[in-house]
Amino acid sequence: MKTVMWFRRDLRLQDNKALYHALKNVDSKELILIFQVNPQQFIKDSPNHDAFFSSVASFKRKVDKESHLQIMFGDPLDSFIRLKEKLPEWTSIYFNEDTCGYGTFRDQQSISFFEKNKIEYSIFQDTYLHGYNEIRKKDGGSYQIFTPYYNNWKEAMKETPIDVPYTSEKIFSESLFPEDEKRFNKMMDNIPIANFCRGEEAAQSMLESFISNDLQSYEKTRDFPYKDKTSHISTFLRTGEISIRTVWHKLDSVVTSLGKETYKKELAWRDFYNMIYSTFPQQKEVANQEKFRYIKWENNQEKFVKWQNGQTGYPIIDAAMRQLKETGWMHNRLRMITASFLVKNLHIDWRWGEKYFEKMLIDYDAASNIGGWQWAASTGTDAVPYFRIFNPAVQSKKFDSEGLFIKKYVIELKQVPTKYIHQPELMNKELQNRYNVNLGESYPYPIVDYAESKKKTIVLYESSKEYYREMLHKKLR
Repeated sequence: MKTVMWFRRDLRLQDNKALYHALKNVDSKELILIFQVNPQQFIKDSPNHDAFFSSVASFKRKVDKESHLQIMFGDPLDSFIRLKEKLPEWTSIYFNEDTCGYGTFRDQQSISFFEKNKIEYSIFQDTYLHGYNEIRKKDGGSYQIFTPYYNNWKEAMKETPIDVPYTSEKIFSESLFPEDEKRFNKMMDNIPIANFCRGEEAAQSMLESFISNDLQSYEKTRDFPYKDKTSHISTFLRTGEISIRTVWHKLDSVVTSLGKETYKKELAWRDFYNMIYSTFPQQKEVANQEKFRYIKWENNQEKFVKWQNGQTGYPIIDAAMRQLKETGWMHNRLRMITASFLVKNLHIDWRWGEKYFEKMLIDYDAASNIGGWQWAASTGTDAVPYFRIFNPAVQSKKFDSEGLFIKKYVIELKQVPTKYIHQPELMNKELQNRYNVNLGESYPYPIVDYAESKKKTIVLYESSKEYYREMLHKKLR
């Protein structure tokens, strides 16, 4: 008999529910470790793609030191058909669940195959502190507002880390599909692995460093991009190179502080967004609030490209977008500011921005990213009011008062003094010459007037609401 452990977003050997239960229930050389590569999910020229597969490669190197991680290329269902043909004695499979987006479809399709072929399957909720259906209202319904969800969430018991009895003696180490592995290695030859910090050990080290050095002051420092005092653990949670239980347990073991409680609340938001996406699977393409599904977006392609490239004439926006392009990461405060600017100042469909972030972010998590964009666009279940619009200059002065973050990425403004760094368009020609900036050439003027764009936003959202009301009225007649 042979058993499969199917790795997906859980690239670790410790504190892994599915792996723990698989090892408990197999004999020597019976467990086959598999990672399935589906080219249909590839994103061309994407730091997201490169970072994720760098993690897979790192995990494979670790496993292959003592045993073997099988790589299979192609459609998941086709892969399982090939595996069953190769090993008719395969009778069971273990994996950790995925309840959002494509993962839901893939798993449902795979489960149908397992049932048809009499393969026993065991699925576990391993990715979140609480699964999408664990935190519910008293009537059993799902929350749509974060605060009541959080009040329930914080009182619920959290699971503790699992000690996985991993031993290579139980692993089937013969390479089953060598051609697939050659194909994977060839793919990795084109990915700059050295650009990414990967692996269980790196994840543990980053968590320890954050808790020791930055957790206590997290509440005070987290919003300032130049200080860069956020945890960066999201890059490892996204791939499962560290478990959420391990993160919680480490947090829980240190002295109570406002910083600690604030960080825990961020983990609650992560669970909340997963619950929303699992409950409303259409939200990647459709606004959760129907009254905002009829906004007539401007969708100016030229402005969108300038936003992508950090050429909007708003220094804090441009610095943030250049950080994303150069590093594959963006500070959380800046994600909110840049998203709001795209939607409510450039009047570009939030789905354009979400897809760009999906391509660029090395810590991309669908549930959190989609939830964040719906929040910024005021179309989500727990979004800011549509008339609340971030003023980039105000945000810049508040969170990068001396312009240090701006000057790190917008080098054209390196000599500009603090007085003008947030709004360089206020400088006359004499000042521009003095500080080595030629507006309109070396650095752009603002591509949109903030005040006018704010007024237009109100009109767009009000028009969508009015159209929705008219539709309801016609239905009721």
